[in-house]
Amino acid sequence: MGNELHKQLVAHAKVIYAAEDIIASARLKELYECSELLRRTRVRAEDIVLDARLMLADAERQGDIERIVALSASVDQARAFYDKVLNAYVTLCCRIREESKALLDSADLSGAA
Repeated sequence: MGNELHKQLVAHAKVIYAAEDIIASARLKELYECSELLRRTRVRAEDIVLDARLMLADAERQGDIERIVALSASVDQARAFYDKVLNAYVTLCCRIREESKALLDSADLSGAA
């Protein structure tokens, strides 16, 4: 009877590990999808900063003080937005790395590897 109980506990543990792996894999997939969206947003934000800088350089060449002031503020805003997106992207990439490592570690512990 004790042996049968042990077998049931082992089978139950395997099911739990499998479910946890499925959940972790799904979460990791979601994180990868978010990172792809953030990557595209980061690239777009980078383009906006570049465009704003080019417009500012044009205003500076033309000596248009009003545009220089306005575009300087725009460059600062664009850069601040880019920094936020970049920080979010880096944070998410770190989180993906941590969760991937945890998933691999749990696979090693469960004997799945």
